[in-house]
Amino acid sequence: MHTLLDLRGAIPTFIDISDGKLHEINVLDFLPVEAGAFYLMDRGYLDFARLYQMHQARAFFVTRAKRGMDTRRVYSIVTNRATGVMCDQRIAMNGFYVAKDYPEHLRRIRYKDPGSGKTLVFLTNNMLLPPLTIAALYKSRWQVELFFKWINQHLRIKKFLGTSENAVKTQIWSAVSTYVLIAIVKKELHLDASLYTLLQILSVSVFEKTEIARALRLDSLAPETAIGANQLSLFDS
Repeated sequence: MHTLLDLRGAIPTFIDISDGKLHEINVLDFLPVEAGAFYLMDRGYLDFARLYQMHQARAFFVTRAKRGMDTRRVYSIVTNRATGVMCDQRIAMNGFYVAKDYPEHLRRIRYKDPGSGKTLVFLTNNMLLPPLTIAALYKSRWQVELFFKWINQHLRIKKFLGTSENAVKTQIWSAVSTYVLIAIVKKELHLDASLYTLLQILSVSVFEKTEIARALRLDSLAPETAIGANQLSLFDS
């Protein structure tokens, strides 16, 4: 599943479900591009011909550079290394074919995260924003990872049972339908437990013949103390 999140509200504005064999770079061919928007992508989407098409559509992108890229520095801008910005450069591609794919200059920012000490190299076609803003924009891409983490935790899709488009769609929509049904039950029964907790309860009691209202009420899960049991205790005095 390939998705595009609008970080103004963390809502998917584009979702494509492929057959599991489509390379993620190909998604850029039918991704809707909005002029003036910023597209934050990891290194898996680094394809200069497609990025240049995005540039020509007057959209901006921020991604990370791959190791071993054949580039040359055109000029550098003075930076304050105390902020973590190690360099802010304009670069050009050296290779014959890649220079044809992206014939204009790119901006390369090397940033050292003060917290983790990790050094990241960003590529962007935006030449105006401060380098720290570019780094902050890419950091917000983590919302995509949180989105897929939410899917794994709540929709409980650990792996796809099939790789065809129909199999992937069927599994995803079945999981979404289950999640929505549990949300409806939670509202109707006025349950205080989280949806995650309710899904955990159902996952271990799915084959038990228990009323759903009783199964999902946490107070009913407490062990009941038997009164007047016929069985003797081994340790009775």
